[in-house]
Amino acid sequence: MNIVVIVGIIITLATAIPVLMQMRTHPKGLFVLFFAEMWERFSYYGMRGLLIFYLTQQFLFTDSEAQGQYGAYTSLVYLLPLIGGIVADKFLGTRKAIAFGALLLVAGHGLMAIEGKPATQTLTYQGATYSFVVNGRGDDRQVRLKVGEGEYAFGANEAGGLKIEGLPTASPLPAVLPKDSYELGVTGRQPLFQAILFMALSLIIVGVGFLKPNISTIVGQLYPQGDPRRDPGFTLYYYGINLGAFWAAILCGLLGQTVGWWAGFGLAGVGMLAGWLVFIMNKPLLEGHGEPPNPEELKKPLLGPINREWGIYIAGVLALPLIWYFVQNNAIVGGLLGLGSVIVLAYFAYFMVTKCTKEETLRLLLALILVAASVVFWTLFEQAGSSLNQFAERNTLLPSDGMMTVTASQTQSFNSGFILLFAPVFSAIWAYLGKRNLDPSTPLKFALALLQVGAGFMVLVWGASFADADYRVPMLFLALAYLLHTTGELCLSPVGLSAMTKLSPAAVVSTMMATWFLASAWAQYVGGFVAQLTATETVAGQVLDPKGALETYVSVFQLIGLWAIGIGVVMAIASPLLNKMAGGVK
Repeated sequence: MNIVVIVGIIITLATAIPVLMQMRTHPKGLFVLFFAEMWERFSYYGMRGLLIFYLTQQFLFTDSEAQGQYGAYTSLVYLLPLIGGIVADKFLGTRKAIAFGALLLVAGHGLMAIEGKPATQTLTYQGATYSFVVNGRGDDRQVRLKVGEGEYAFGANEAGGLKIEGLPTASPLPAVLPKDSYELGVTGRQPLFQAILFMALSLIIVGVGFLKPNISTIVGQLYPQGDPRRDPGFTLYYYGINLGAFWAAILCGLLGQTVGWWAGFGLAGVGMLAGWLVFIMNKPLLEGHGEPPNPEELKKPLLGPINREWGIYIAGVLALPLIWYFVQNNAIVGGLLGLGSVIVLAYFAYFMVTKCTKEETLRLLLALILVAASVVFWTLFEQAGSSLNQFAERNTLLPSDGMMTVTASQTQSFNSGFILLFAPVFSAIWAYLGKRNLDPSTPLKFALALLQVGAGFMVLVWGASFADADYRVPMLFLALAYLLHTTGELCLSPVGLSAMTKLSPAAVVSTMMATWFLASAWAQYVGGFVAQLTATETVAGQVLDPKGALETYVSVFQLIGLWAIGIGVVMAIASPLLNKMAGGVK
């Protein structure tokens, strides 16, 4: 059995008991949402941990291309909840929106399991074309240049270009190819399977749009205003999210990188199906929460036999081709984010002027400030699925001895594993401090989060000085970075979700929750550009110059780490003033 699986079982058993004991004092509906979201996150993170490798190793997109597409996809995943939240607020209600979104997610993750033959990297020199051959998977993956009947290792030449090892003297290729003497190309990208990939991503994007803002909203609706169990409840709910993410990284990552992409993505789809079943079968426990604002309006005819409810479902399906186009065009996604932000800010400005008291206005302004701070945090934190994921594969010394093997995608479990360990602790700490009026304010918690995510990247900069001869950093430093990112996340994410529900008037709570995810969309979009700064030259998905790659990672990580720490310091200084805007809401 893989060592990560063994550790995962131990961590789960050790942490699940105190979580379940704490949940006994919370509404029964929390159990339903806990397990439904757990399986939804299993599917999402199972797919996410493999996606950057799938793009660069199956379809052979360059680092820059793959990170751009990854950023577009994850941006849309967080942008669509803006629409899904509004649709739920005004028409469907949150329960119906969640059920429909889950069905789309099942279909999307199912399609991800359909893979064709991998693309082939080629090298053309003096009119002759040679192919690169890939052997093995995951950390055992090796790329060789096929010349005649032989296969040869290669690497970067110090003066630029390629250096090919072990070529016979009679070879038509020289052992050293100057930088501009050859051309690299890609053949065998199958249009059908590329189209299936982007349609699968589109289904996931639309599905998350309907599901993600609304399931968190129901969690907030389980507790009356001022209930001290609300923040601990969100933290326990966050444990469920990360239990799913934890096992997704372990199992989907293991299968995807050792058995086949279809196996990893397919298991993620099974998880999503389980999440949908949990939610549907336990709807009675959520009665009275998440209902449509006007059920009779949903039943009214829209077009022939199609009523308004089914009209919304059909519109969601008809949007898929448009999303299919957007996910392949990062620039358009940036425009959509800009437009969405203008609309949201205009809407809140109108609402504050026409509907809010002075106290409500200040609370909404504080919520928007917290949303802006979250953009900075998530931009850096979400490097996990892109640049940090590739750093783990390329420049981290991972164990590779039998059952002790750790695959690069399995390092994605570090963050969620730490949350399993520390979420109950943080929940208990906030509850303990809250009873004694010593709980740090929400703005101060956000400042602490920024300081920690910045410190995490500085740990990796420090770790680079311990790199071995192959330019690989000990895994300990990557684990420490994820630990700091995790403690930062626990200071911001569950607290932020709770703050959005507490600071927002009931009429706009789902819209504010969607705005929270809009901020995450901006973070993913900007994060894609940050990840592109770490791009390095690859051949058939293999790094050509590991030394240069490490130097690039260190430079970028140092820059973003210092910026995060600086912004965190400023927010900590400003936290007393920001806390006054809450008007007593804690």
